[in-house]
Amino acid sequence: MRCGSASPIRSPASGWSSSRRTPTTSVRHLPSSAMPTEPESSPPLIRRAAAGEAVVIAALFRRVREQNAATIPPLVHSFASVCAWVDTVLLARYDVWVADRGGEVVAMMALRHPDWLEHLYIDASARGQGLGSRLVALAKAELTGPAQLWTFQSNRGARRFYERHGFEAVQWTDGDNEEGAPDVRYVDTARSVSVGRCCHPGSK
Repeated sequence: MRCGSASPIRSPASGWSSSRRTPTTSVRHLPSSAMPTEPESSPPLIRRAAAGEAVVIAALFRRVREQNAATIPPLVHSFASVCAWVDTVLLARYDVWVADRGGEVVAMMALRHPDWLEHLYIDASARGQGLGSRLVALAKAELTGPAQLWTFQSNRGARRFYERHGFEAVQWTDGDNEEGAPDVRYVDTARSVSVGRCCHPGSK
């Protein structure tokens, strides 16, 4: 199933999501509320996304943003636009990973080599199981440069999560993104990285 055509979108920020500027190039993250009611018998399988999963990934992206409306600004694009962005930009240009729970995609993460961790989103039903930690560990292993990401300043749950995993805030903005919401850039302090200004793809 392919997405319909739609206007291109700029990237969002991490919502633990690890995306921040709307669909095209960054990262924001999610709080750790909404624990699953029944633990799964086995942890979700983390695998690379398939080319035909654009609609499923776009739906997860939108759903997680809606689940965390209290801490993450709403999307500024239609679902058709998000779907087209996932199909023609994210899956075509990024190293996209998903967490598969019995055939259901419950988390996603996009890596932009050599050092960007973007669009890390976990469905509420899959939180509290160590999935976020597994995805971050994978990102650090796959990226050749020191991992860095953006998240919304209002997303305190995501910020605490990244700080627990060795990331340090190095840059703050007053809302230089599509959502117009202040965000913060984090870098993995376990590896050296320049803290100079870096733009999100599509922001310039």
